[in-house]
Amino acid sequence: MMDEEPRLKTSIWVSAVLRQANLAGNPAVVLHRGDADAGGVMVVLRDRHDAMSVLAQTRAPDGRRAWFRATGKAAVDQAAVDTYVERQMKRDPDLWVVEFETPDLTPPFEARLI
Repeated sequence: MMDEEPRLKTSIWVSAVLRQANLAGNPAVVLHRGDADAGGVMVVLRDRHDAMSVLAQTRAPDGRRAWFRATGKAAVDQAAVDTYVERQMKRDPDLWVVEFETPDLTPPFEARLI
């Protein structure tokens, strides 16, 4: 039996992490609004030197929310991010895309990376 966490509406979760990041000094913006209730979330991380990484949302085997570096472990440039995000949005138009500025490409919210 999987131990799933309660599901929060995506729009509420996005609003909360945006507020949290902005208060912590990590500017954040919604690049694309998806389904307010159940859309998936993709996170673009950008450091102050424009190195970037994309985190994609998934579920861990125990059912809890988790993230993986969709563009790989190494930082990528804007063109690679744009290509990846556009391809994913064609597959899932309900996808939310949120960008955060971070000093070291670490998510500015609680994130379980797998």
